[in-house]
Amino acid sequence: MKFYTLEEGSELVKAARASIELFIKNPHFDRSVVEQSIQKFKDSHGVFVTLNYYQTSALRGCVGFINPVSYVGKDIVDAALAAAFEDPRFVPVSSAELNELIVEVSILSNPVELKKKGRARVRDIKIGRDGTIIQYGVYSGLLLPIVAVEQHWNPKTFLEETCVKAGLPREYWLQPNVKIYKFETQVFKEEEPNGSVTEVKLEIQ
Repeated sequence: MKFYTLEEGSELVKAARASIELFIKNPHFDRSVVEQSIQKFKDSHGVFVTLNYYQTSALRGCVGFINPVSYVGKDIVDAALAAAFEDPRFVPVSSAELNELIVEVSILSNPVELKKKGRARVRDIKIGRDGTIIQYGVYSGLLLPIVAVEQHWNPKTFLEETCVKAGLPREYWLQPNVKIYKFETQVFKEEEPNGSVTEVKLEIQ
């Protein structure tokens, strides 16, 4: 996984916000305008864009790609627009509301399947380092590493909540035919709406 500098992370966050702002002004805007501003980001990584309210940290939207669809510079634009306007849990973000939101960008490493089975799987998950993906047939769920830290979950609870995200019973992570993957992230976020960008460093537990 390629690691980005704070300056590069700031460019990605600002591009994500610019995409949302331009869409609000004109839903048919030329996405290549933003993509060209970050065209140097040609690496292939999964990406997620998260929107949270500044004052409460409440989630407002989170959408991304586990595996790269194109390249980071393009996928960030697409993920930002999907987080703001296509997350099925929320209504589309409004112009006035955008000034109350923090934009956060996560760059994902390639997922690695856990080889252990049953309860031994919890030993392969490190809170603060790993995100989790659960797949079973048509069911799939993903939770970013930062979620477990913010919610003060242990590895077992993290796996249970990933099952819930996938629409599965909480204990399904114990089933031998359920695939579980872990991944790492590099996260950049605004300190305040449209403000300076910082890299989020999580403490590994």
